[in-house]
Amino acid sequence: MSSYVLEFQEIDPTKRLLVGGKGFHLGELSRVEGVRVPEGFCVTTEAYKKVTEDRDEISGWLDQLAELKVQDKEEIGVISEKIRRSIEAVEIPREVEEDVNDALFRLGKEYAYAIRSSATAEDLPQASFAGQQDTYLNITGKEAVLQHVKKCWASLFTERAVIYRIQNGFDHRRVYLSVIVQRMVFPQASGILFTADPISSNRKISSIDASFGLGEALVSGLVSADNYKVRDGEIIGKTVSTKKTAVVPLQEGGTEKREIEPDRQNRQTLTEERIVELERIGRRIEASFGSPQDVEWSFVDDTVYILQSRPITTLYPIPEKSYGGNRVYMSFGHQQMMTDVIRPLGVSFLRLISEEFPMHQAGGRLFLDISHDLASPIGRKLALTMMGKSDPLMTDALRKLIQRKDFIRSLPRGKRAMSINRKGMSPGAMLFHALKLYRENDPAMIEEVISQNDVSYEELRNQIQKVSGDDLFDLIVADQEKFMERVYDPRGMGAIGVGMYAANWINRKMEKWLGGKNAADILSQSVPNNVTSEMGLALLDVADAVRPYPEVQAYLENEAKDATFFGDLAQLKGGEVVGKAFNDYLEKYGMRCPGEIDITKTRWSEQPTALIPMVLSHLQNFEPGAAHTKFEEGKRAAEQKELELLNRLEQLPGGTRKAKKTQRMIRRLRHFIGYREYPKYAWIRRYFLYKQALMKEAAKLAQQGAIREKEDIYYLSFEELREAVRTQRLDHSVIADRKEAYAAYEKLTPPRLITSEGELLFGKYRRKHLPPGALPGNPVSSGVIEGRARILLKMGEADLEEGDILVTNSTDPSWTPLFVSIKGLVTEVGGLMTHGSVIAREYGLPAVVGVENATTLIKDGQRIRINGMEGYIEILE
Repeated sequence: MSSYVLEFQEIDPTKRLLVGGKGFHLGELSRVEGVRVPEGFCVTTEAYKKVTEDRDEISGWLDQLAELKVQDKEEIGVISEKIRRSIEAVEIPREVEEDVNDALFRLGKEYAYAIRSSATAEDLPQASFAGQQDTYLNITGKEAVLQHVKKCWASLFTERAVIYRIQNGFDHRRVYLSVIVQRMVFPQASGILFTADPISSNRKISSIDASFGLGEALVSGLVSADNYKVRDGEIIGKTVSTKKTAVVPLQEGGTEKREIEPDRQNRQTLTEERIVELERIGRRIEASFGSPQDVEWSFVDDTVYILQSRPITTLYPIPEKSYGGNRVYMSFGHQQMMTDVIRPLGVSFLRLISEEFPMHQAGGRLFLDISHDLASPIGRKLALTMMGKSDPLMTDALRKLIQRKDFIRSLPRGKRAMSINRKGMSPGAMLFHALKLYRENDPAMIEEVISQNDVSYEELRNQIQKVSGDDLFDLIVADQEKFMERVYDPRGMGAIGVGMYAANWINRKMEKWLGGKNAADILSQSVPNNVTSEMGLALLDVADAVRPYPEVQAYLENEAKDATFFGDLAQLKGGEVVGKAFNDYLEKYGMRCPGEIDITKTRWSEQPTALIPMVLSHLQNFEPGAAHTKFEEGKRAAEQKELELLNRLEQLPGGTRKAKKTQRMIRRLRHFIGYREYPKYAWIRRYFLYKQALMKEAAKLAQQGAIREKEDIYYLSFEELREAVRTQRLDHSVIADRKEAYAAYEKLTPPRLITSEGELLFGKYRRKHLPPGALPGNPVSSGVIEGRARILLKMGEADLEEGDILVTNSTDPSWTPLFVSIKGLVTEVGGLMTHGSVIAREYGLPAVVGVENATTLIKDGQRIRINGMEGYIEILE
């Protein structure tokens, strides 16, 4: 066997680094029963290394490329061209040339060849690199073959290939190129077969694109292709396109575009029998590789040839499951306003609190199985009601799915996820307390619930400091059960129910009686017991503590470091005062952070400098005492709105009765709606105690060498971590593999709904009479405001000015300190009762959420208008 040439039959998994992704797959394809692959061989990466390594000029240029970023396109172009020219000018070593000639002789010199590049970082599950290197067709003659081998080597450094590697974090020096030399076939028809529908992601549906001649016309976009959808041998969809052009081989070598005869242009490319045959072959290939495939094929007379196959890397993974049959999964992250990837330890903790409705993992996110709900008529109504205004896009997707009667009938019946009684939450007890709170209209019970939670938290804080090892894990498990009883205290749940009922009643009745929408939005401003809005205002007080001390302000602007933060402050004039202000804030709110439902996320107490951009922004945008001022302004606005409504109601027939009932409802709203934010605060506060204790165990593991760094425990499940603490042993490859997987998951966008067939379900806003070009969304906080759009994907990037409108993917409670600096809110994910919406209403910020692709359709700095009453955004410039 040659080190420079491998025939397809010689390629096995141990040769992957020698032949690259495409070459490896061709070797595998050549052994699949019932699949015909044109003969060929690979010029291995050893040949590439021999002609490129130890060349000083190339090495220097690679050093320069390593320093560049995607935006340095001009420099990338210049350096890449130099490398390509150098490679194309190289003389192929004699031993490489001889091995290629021998392989050509064995194939038959009279053949024409297709010559393709095959990189080692290609056709991977997380990055296909499709189209990044070059392909040459109908190449004849030994000299031409060798020349095009060099062209393929050089194509590793096209601008698009270099930029793609930079984007995906691949080292240019660690990517090598093999070249495929394959007997050319001259087909009547060619195309691409996807064994999973690229539009819906359904793994049961194959999608076939087909056109006349070589597939180059289709791949390069020269011609519109026919498209056929096939499921289990049945053609379920067909689109026949007008095909005016084909790419055909020339007798002397190479290819050319040629016009198709008019009478063939609208003819179906493939017969029904060939379409079904392709689907059958595709399923064989998919089964062999173990994942959905993107397959290039050609029909020559009555024979189908497979030219290459690669994994489809754009599909969102199907949620894990241990049972068969059709299923429907709803994104947990969309309900929690946190669609980021969640590390394994974070997943474990979320599963600990969801035993009654087990969640399933996919792409580093969690999904709730709602199949049993949708299988039941009552469950379907409940699902649609619960989604309601909270997520119109999910509601619309569910509604369209429910209309597919055959699919709904195929769902299994069983215990419904949306009607399960959570531990500690008796529906009867909740209803009893809700009615009691409704009648008495007294917030004292809520203050009692909060006080009891505070006592329970302090008890845990004292207990958890005294245990370690296995006892710590036992304590956490036991405390989770006790805590869930606290979270779902029927008194607290009753208060939330009364507050939401009051808001809905006020909005419904005021619109009916007075013609105005969303009256409860203003009435909800500056309510008591809203721990999240209080957190936002409290950071204004921290800014006031900084204000008198220029030396401290300069430190925060230029030098602040987490590791020495409080020690550094203590050395500065006013530093002790500021340090105490920060410390007091962190004592109450330091457990919060973006993505806080994932226990592995870095908390403000662990990274106090994360608060600095917001503190500096407050110094710039607000006068001293702004926290008290803003709270009082909101309170006055609510009082004035109440007075206005009551006065107008008094003028109506039966107005005195309506006004009195409305006034009682306003009291209920203001007494109880603020508690909506408390349960999550209590949950996250406890989480931080767990995390702090577990990080002490992690430090011991790191000291013992069982893990390399403390944060490695994030990539273990709760039980795996417990076992590692018990044994002081761990397979390091588990951590490495999971870090790699989660880096790939971070690039995925999770769907709201997905089926067990992999089908992604999408919804639309059913909205009429929008202004031209307006972006529709879900109106969650009233008002119309114009301002500068500030696109923020991370809270730490905050650089806000007075009058800015925040545009982001989603917000959780940790974003609240930013809300005091903005005039409006736009998010891609969110609902009527999610945290960002609740706080926007309390702060009086117009807000529209659930605006798909808002962070890409709206550009940073553009002037926009948001309509929080009707639910849309207009881009003004």
